Amino acid sequence: MEQVTDHILAAARKVIAVHINYPSRAAQRGRTPEQPSYFLKPSSSLALSGSAVERPAGCELLGYEGEIALVIGKPARRVGIEDAWSHVQWVTASNDLGVYDLRYADKGSNLRSKGGDGFTPVGPALIPAADVDPSGLRIRCWHNGELVQDDTTEDLLFPFARLVADLSQLLTLETGDIILTGTPAGASVAQPGDVVEVEVTAGGLGSGRLTTTVTEGTTAFADFGARPKADDTQREEAYGSREAAGLPPLENPAPALSLELKKKLESVATATLSSQLRKRGLNNVSIDGLQATRPDRRVVGLARTLRYVPNREDLFATHGGGFNAQKRAIDSVNEGEILVMEARGEKGTGTVGDILALRAQMRGAAAIITDGGVRDYSAVAGLDMPTYFANPHPAVLGRRHIPWDTDITIACGGATVQPGDIIVADSDGILVIPPAIAGELVEECIEQEKEEAFIFEMVKQGNSVDGLYPMNAQWRARYQEWEGAQGD
Repeated sequence: MEQVTDHILAAARKVIAVHINYPSRAAQRGRTPEQPSYFLKPSSSLALSGSAVERPAGCELLGYEGEIALVIGKPARRVGIEDAWSHVQWVTASNDLGVYDLRYADKGSNLRSKGGDGFTPVGPALIPAADVDPSGLRIRCWHNGELVQDDTTEDLLFPFARLVADLSQLLTLETGDIILTGTPAGASVAQPGDVVEVEVTAGGLGSGRLTTTVTEGTTAFADFGARPKADDTQREEAYGSREAAGLPPLENPAPALSLELKKKLESVATATLSSQLRKRGLNNVSIDGLQATRPDRRVVGLARTLRYVPNREDLFATHGGGFNAQKRAIDSVNEGEILVMEARGEKGTGTVGDILALRAQMRGAAAIITDGGVRDYSAVAGLDMPTYFANPHPAVLGRRHIPWDTDITIACGGATVQPGDIIVADSDGILVIPPAIAGELVEECIEQEKEEAFIFEMVKQGNSVDGLYPMNAQWRARYQEWEGAQGD
């Protein structure tokens, strides 16, 4: 197999790197981009396997990131996704090294933090791109012999062909140019004396282990330029988490839906909530026209949102495949949250099926709500997690929908839903509650249900509703006596 040589490195006029591309890395960073974003690394940062890389003097945080590198074989300018992979000649391993101590200095460009000499080792062997499936590659990274990164390209946010096609819309990718395609979770910090190894495999083919040894720099930065500085934010970013960086956990702010508030909301009916919302002038906060797989359940949770747009074949090609917005939403929903989908009331296709619904349940979602169809209805209905939906339908979402974006303001079943809204659902319906009024609202609901329990008991005893429902002064006095007796 052909090896990476100085000649190969000299042919690279551009080194282009992608910021976030692996779902595991997006989850770690807490953000999932809708489109790929890039930065340039100078070709002088390229190095061969076995080279040493210097952690600059005064720097603390030399981060390593195992990546798959693509080497362009023929120029690409305004190519389509279907043709893009044919412009890639080689696949190999790379390490996108950088010092977090200098990230502050060049906002957005990463020049000083990522552009140092030796900061982009590649190799050692070149895998022919024509011999591999770009969605079937495996990337692994070892730090001092310990496996710290291990992922595949099966569910990339932006498949490799899309990256090539996207970049070619604006600039010419020239023969020899190198694209670094992102790193999975597990990247961290290397110290002087450490050894970092990266390997790419595809079936029986492999790059071999790209080996880099870290050394300590001795030449201090001059006082006429940016100097290294590190803080806890950069340490957390470099190591991947506060815990890995040896930092104490941050104090959690009070949640919008505390356990106490959740229990109170679970204790009152949506009918009661609806009447109290109406008293506050909120008449358009119900998600209408849906049925439930578990109508016996009362569900309370914070909204996460997903929007589908009408299918257009060219846009579905770029947004419908891979780790699309639908899968991102499912795979990022948290314990107790409710995923609410905008499907425009379109009933002619499914918006979620058994596998993704199961994934949401495994992540602890309280419910899924969609004003569109559900596929694999029997399996979805068999899950413990409730799903609220318009109707069953066997078709895949690509028939009518493109999964477009997440965690934005949407419309579902005639109601506007924002991320962080409180959703309450029971056999009477589904309500959207603004978090700012939830505490006061539920106290009024509890009081209303006490009054209604009294009124129900009085009617049961044969009393007329005249003056009782609503209560006049005489009945209210009797209610207060009754309420006092209940507390005895």
